[in-house]
Amino acid sequence: MSKIESFSPIIDANSHILILGSIPSVQSLQEGKYYGNPRNQFWKIIYEVLGQPFQEDYGKKVQFIKEHGIAIWDVIESCHREGSLDSNIKEERPNDFNTFLKSYPRIKYVLFNGTKAHDTFRRKVGFSFEDKIFHKLPSSSPAHTMKIGNKIEEWKVLLKYTQG
Repeated sequence: MSKIESFSPIIDANSHILILGSIPSVQSLQEGKYYGNPRNQFWKIIYEVLGQPFQEDYGKKVQFIKEHGIAIWDVIESCHREGSLDSNIKEERPNDFNTFLKSYPRIKYVLFNGTKAHDTFRRKVGFSFEDKIFHKLPSSSPAHTMKIGNKIEEWKVLLKYTQG
C-alpha cells in the first residue's frame, strides 16, 4: 500500500468558499492537477452550476474558480491507499485546518465533495470553527453513481455561497 500526499491548496486572499475533497486520485497525483481524471465530474459540475462554458485548460480552470472566490484543498494531508477508491484509504492524517483557516479568514463556507471528505473532517478535525457554514455535497467521483444532472442540482447551493 502506497503512502500518498495531497497537493497544496488552490487559494488566494479573495477566497470565501473552500471545497474539500478527500485526497487526489492516482491519475490526479500523476498529472499534478486537482480532479485530473477526466471521468471525475468536478470541473463539469462547477462550470455548469456557474453557467459558463467548460474549459479544458487546467490553468483556466484554476483562474475560473479563483474569480468566483472558490478555493480547493483536501481534508487528508497524507494516507496509505491502494488505487484511487476512498474506501481503500488507511492511516489518514488531516491537513492543519486550524492554521489554514486563521491564515484565510475570509473563508466562510466549507463544502465537502463527498461523504469521505465530510466524515474524515468530522472525525479528525471537527466542526467547531466559529462563523463557518459546512455543507456536504455528492461526490464528483465517477465511483459515485448518482447521475450528473442530479449532482448538478445539489451542487447549485454553490450559487448561494458565491453571491453571499
